[in-house]
Amino acid sequence: MKKKILGRKDVLDFPRLKLEEIDVKIDTGAYSSSIHCRDIKVITKNGKEAISFVLLDPSHPKYHGKKFTSTTFKEKMVKSSNGISEKRYVISSDVIIFDEKYKLELSLTERGEMRFPILIGRKLLMGNFLVDTAKTDLSFKNKVKKEE
Repeated sequence: MKKKILGRKDVLDFPRLKLEEIDVKIDTGAYSSSIHCRDIKVITKNGKEAISFVLLDPSHPKYHGKKFTSTTFKEKMVKSSNGISEKRYVISSDVIIFDEKYKLELSLTERGEMRFPILIGRKLLMGNFLVDTAKTDLSFKNKVKKEE
């Protein structure tokens, strides 16, 4: 399979989360992918344990402050950029890149004032993509071109 080229950032869709055209940072320094959110808590929904969180994305008023709930989640130790391991909740999701759907796991984290609400890490990139840091929005430009 020929690897597709991604730039340092892109605008992607996450169908399972019903998120469209979300700014993402392609982060080759991170192993896993993450979503910037707050109010992360385990709740009971219809008698089942679920994870609840609120998306933080001021650049998308439609999604900023939107509450999400998922019954498929797990806890995992994740090493943050400062080298400290912390326990995080992780949800399963999917992402559309160049018209193809990829499964990924997103760790839930409140990362302060971050520019991008979602980071895409090496776990998804390996074997599928090459990253050209001089380029941006390649998947999104491909999507827009097909819609014209």
